Amino acid sequence: MTEEYNTVQLVEITDDNEQQRIDNYLTGKLKGVPKSMIYRIVRKGEVRVNKKRVKPEYKLRCGDIVRIPPVRTSVKEQNNVNLNRVANLESHIMFEDDRLIVFNKPSGLAVHGGSGLNFGVIEGLRALRPQHQFLELVHRIDRDTSGCLLVAKKRSALRHLHEQLRTKRVDKRYHALVAGDWPRHCFKVIAPLKKNILKSGERLVSVADDGKPSETRFRILQSFKQCTLIEASPITGRTHQIRVHCLHAGHPIAMDSKYGDEDFDSHLKSLKFRRLFLHAKSIAFDHPLNDERMKFEADYDNDLLKLMDTLSHEV
Repeated sequence: MTEEYNTVQLVEITDDNEQQRIDNYLTGKLKGVPKSMIYRIVRKGEVRVNKKRVKPEYKLRCGDIVRIPPVRTSVKEQNNVNLNRVANLESHIMFEDDRLIVFNKPSGLAVHGGSGLNFGVIEGLRALRPQHQFLELVHRIDRDTSGCLLVAKKRSALRHLHEQLRTKRVDKRYHALVAGDWPRHCFKVIAPLKKNILKSGERLVSVADDGKPSETRFRILQSFKQCTLIEASPITGRTHQIRVHCLHAGHPIAMDSKYGDEDFDSHLKSLKFRRLFLHAKSIAFDHPLNDERMKFEADYDNDLLKLMDTLSHEV
């Protein structure tokens, strides 16, 4: 299949694309065109901004007139995205307006394709909402973690929400089932985290003196015979932060393949539980249009509900 852009386009930049690099703008505008071709047409001067040559790193301004030359290239069929999986995503949308989507991500689904995966939340939502030219993740959660995920439908909304993340105005609360009795005096873990990339490409995070400052706050929600349901509030946003801080506190999260406890996990497997028990339960933020404070809570899936019921009846 080929996608043809066989006429010159003159596009006026709106505030949605202000401060976006021209190369990234063209990548979104010219679907399926390789980045190598985009850089080539920019370097050759075929792309013009206000009738002038620009470099790939040029940041667009509101009112700029961008000349986009004709290009023709082959693109992959969108059938790579499984249509049944795409349709299933609709039921996980908790809220949607013209600025953003709040999504209850299932465990086991990556937020984006890559590393051998051709399907993730963002690819699925783009297939589900083909009329929207702009759909981008505001933040990420691990593949095996479920729960609240924000997706921006406008660049201005993405910038607004990123600023809130930087200034810690986004309040994220996770529920986790951890091994043993979480100590009642442990309200926070402050421990620097260092990310290591193995030769296989796998990411492993550890507490290290030369790591990045990291803080997670905790409170107990419910105690069971062999484990504790806790709420975790990450103050910083490091990779695998909650999982490693729980391990550092001596209470690893249930069914954590990287940082878990084998004996605890074996017990849970005997109860027919197979997934990581880490759930992004709620998220609160200011709406990017009017700064109205909004809060959303993601329901547990059936696996989490069944395990909670089973643990409640353990003697």
